[in-house]
Amino acid sequence: MLCADIDRPASLGFAERTLFLVAAFTFLLLPISQQPLAQGLQSQESIDAIVGSDVKTEETTKNAQVERILTAIQMTQDSAERVRKAFTVNELEIVFLPDLGKETGAIEKAIEEHEADIEVLRDSIEGSAMFYHAIDSRQILLQDVVAMEFGTDDRATIFVTGDERR
Repeated sequence: MLCADIDRPASLGFAERTLFLVAAFTFLLLPISQQPLAQGLQSQESIDAIVGSDVKTEETTKNAQVERILTAIQMTQDSAERVRKAFTVNELEIVFLPDLGKETGAIEKAIEEHEADIEVLRDSIEGSAMFYHAIDSRQILLQDVVAMEFGTDDRATIFVTGDERR
């Protein structure tokens, strides 16, 4: 038995030692044999399941979308709030703007004026599994997000600096 006397150390018999070794061995091997329970993000299927809609990408020049981008920047506070509340979108588009920031223009000035709001938008995107994994799966950094626009029928567009070939 596993009783110990104060005057004499407990000695384990063959059966107790065997039971102890089997229990220890089982305890050590159990975590190795169990598959992880969390959903990984290595496969496109996992990302699509989280995002829940098709993600389209487009590359354009800032001059081709000036009014649209300026409006999106001005609506950044509202967009950040909608990101926090959104749980589905029918369509998500990511628009790359490779020439953004290369020269100072109306868009760059608007970004500078709304920098605090844009940071709130980035934080909101980071807190949303759906939007965060949509940009993260395309190797887009949060710091590259400059604006977001919500359209009709639960459509959303994220404007980012840089080009599509990352």
